[in-house]
Amino acid sequence: MRRKIPPTQALICFESAARHESFTKAADELALTQSAVCRQIANLESFLDVQLFRRTRRGVRLTETGQTYSRRIAGRLDAVERDTLSVMGNQGTATLELALVPTFGTQWLLPRLSDYLVQHPQVTINMTNRTRPFLFADTEFDAAIYFGDGDWSGTEVHFLMNESPVPVCSPGLLAGQTQLTAEQISQFPLLQQSTRPYAWRQWFAATGMRVEHDLNGTRLELFSMLAQAAMHGMGVALIPPFLIRSELETGKLVIACPQSFDSSNAYYLVIPERKAESATLQTFRDWLISEAQAYGRDTAASASGSMATT
Repeated sequence: MRRKIPPTQALICFESAARHESFTKAADELALTQSAVCRQIANLESFLDVQLFRRTRRGVRLTETGQTYSRRIAGRLDAVERDTLSVMGNQGTATLELALVPTFGTQWLLPRLSDYLVQHPQVTINMTNRTRPFLFADTEFDAAIYFGDGDWSGTEVHFLMNESPVPVCSPGLLAGQTQLTAEQISQFPLLQQSTRPYAWRQWFAATGMRVEHDLNGTRLELFSMLAQAAMHGMGVALIPPFLIRSELETGKLVIACPQSFDSSNAYYLVIPERKAESATLQTFRDWLISEAQAYGRDTAASASGSMATT
């Protein structure tokens, strides 16, 4: 079936003329004559059967329909240009489009990724933040790293690690104490993570407590935002230590209580079934799982060492 799409040249002329609100400036930008731009705009208006510009004594102005169409077309032309440049620049290489939860990507994956790229110089990895599951069919993503229950239809799901969050806060909230009890923590504002709405309830349950206001408090979407809020004394946050290693080492944040809890959710690598045979994805999958397993062993060994010295 033939697509109902106007000629590309007409769209390019319209986007430029709409951006400048001038046929003359569009002609200069595109190295065309003004009459050529006028013809392309007229052909586009005829194709759409709508008026995109109002002709005035002072030049041209976009109609309301023209403004709406311009915003939409500009974004799509930008996307076509990006895709074209990507193909031109990646000849002989492979590109992975990866969606991932942002703080995990920044604090855990990026510090390790350079080793993978040194081993596989022909691979380019582009990363985009996504905090919730999505339909792979509606995106260009080749894989995703997300936190959840591992139930993602039409995909291969590979376990990476658990989260094990603990209460952290500004040193000032401890008021000279080395740790806080669960009862004391319940008296402070509880900073909430919007993608983990029941985290505090689960944590208090692990301590044997039931706190009526455990769902209340400032709600933030990213762990990086929670960390900032906690550092500024806004309350106590539940954060996995591996995501705030620098803040803990520098003393900007302290662990208020070492108690964590077992969650049914974890970090997973998710690959759509239709792309599971990709050699590049398989190599990345094997490397990522190996890194996660090594991290798990190091964490367990560190925890054992700490217990042995107490």
